[in-house]
Amino acid sequence: MTPTVPPRHHDIADDLRCQITTGRIKPGERLPSESGLAGQYQVSTATLRSALAVLQGEGLVEKIHGKGNFVRHRLRKIMYVGGWGTLDPWTAAETALRVTDCATAIEASGHLAALLRVPNGSPLTEFFSVSYQGESPHSLARIYVPRDLEPTKPFGVGLSYLRTETSFAVLSPLASEIRETVSARLPTPDEASTLRINPTLAVLAITRVAADTAGRVVEAALLVFPGDRVDAVFTTHHVIDERQTQG
Repeated sequence: MTPTVPPRHHDIADDLRCQITTGRIKPGERLPSESGLAGQYQVSTATLRSALAVLQGEGLVEKIHGKGNFVRHRLRKIMYVGGWGTLDPWTAAETALRVTDCATAIEASGHLAALLRVPNGSPLTEFFSVSYQGESPHSLARIYVPRDLEPTKPFGVGLSYLRTETSFAVLSPLASEIRETVSARLPTPDEASTLRINPTLAVLAITRVAADTAGRVVEAALLVFPGDRVDAVFTTHHVIDERQTQG
């Protein structure tokens, strides 16, 4: 009699994927403990975790520290409208996003000082924002403003709170020129942890710098969107030189 061969992690992932896609395990439902699933499939915990990693990479399962593994609600795509950083109101409304913010006093250094064109040690306020769809993080932003140019109604340094605006828009009312650099890259460990995504999933990273009419940088922002959750749209307006149309 041929001994039973324990299923490999891909076989376990296939079985769990089937249960998720057919609705036997529903979005938001917590999976059994890793030790319980390992016993159910008669494999080691390491093999079971490899199977879960496959599903996490596919966006079907997310691991919440201290709580366990959950079937993800499908996160809808939104549209980032370049220029002033607003999220398209139609797609943002469809995803029912909410945003949490935390303001912190910091000092400029390195790359951040270069972006804002200020000396190292200059006082800044960092606004760390995370958008959520339901209980799942959707995207994040770090917005930096020189301390003397904080918004008229500051958020309150050191405070966390919830707001309903579904945008990572430019905060400074002094901004008149926006420059954005867009790149696709892998997330940093902190970004992957905050967004609860697989570290091998590419993100869309936008570095946005806003300046006033005198050319002073009044705000710098680092925005991060998982690549499967956003479309970025940039519109160019062609300006006709009136001198070329005369004569």
